[in-house]
Amino acid sequence: MKTNFKIGQSWKESSGPRLPSITSLNGTPPPDKNDNTMLQMKMNFKERKPFGIRKEEVASIRHKFPTKIPVIVERFAREPSLPYLDKTKFLVPQEITMSQFVTIIRNRLQLNPHQAFYLMVNNKSMASLSKTLAEVYRENRDDDGFLYITYASQEVFGGQKQAKARREEEENARQAKAKARREEARQAKAKARREEEEARHGKFWSWLQH
Repeated sequence: MKTNFKIGQSWKESSGPRLPSITSLNGTPPPDKNDNTMLQMKMNFKERKPFGIRKEEVASIRHKFPTKIPVIVERFAREPSLPYLDKTKFLVPQEITMSQFVTIIRNRLQLNPHQAFYLMVNNKSMASLSKTLAEVYRENRDDDGFLYITYASQEVFGGQKQAKARREEEENARQAKAKARREEARQAKAKARREEEEARHGKFWSWLQH
């Protein structure tokens, strides 16, 4: 089935001329007569659309375009510097690699070559850049059928890595303490058994001497 989609194009864009951006490049939504604009920008896709509607939308998209992956790309909630994308939903050829998709999003964000950013799948982990969107979709798609990808700056991603390292360190310390307590209890039981055995032997020899 032939389509007129370009790589990284939002499926709404294909039905007419490209819509103007609704966000400025400094990451702050521009003034708008609608007071709900800021609220809409802060709410993520799942908050804006119920599960049933999202699932129906994916079913329709996949039926029309079976070789393309429906992807939701959103800015990380606590991202301080990267701009908002003018689109959230993308229909991406399944053979595109994550490395190519990173380039697509970088171009959409109009970042300079030295500005680092990362794509996180399901808002928690990075996918291998060599994997295709089809592979990432198969492994990480949501129950509603969309693949959710979040973008964040190096500052945010570095902070997340540090937080993860701290959590792992705390968990390792907790497990070490628990292991030490179990070993201490084991040794106490072993000591109690030895003392009990020695007491029994003591009574036995005392009886023999009589």
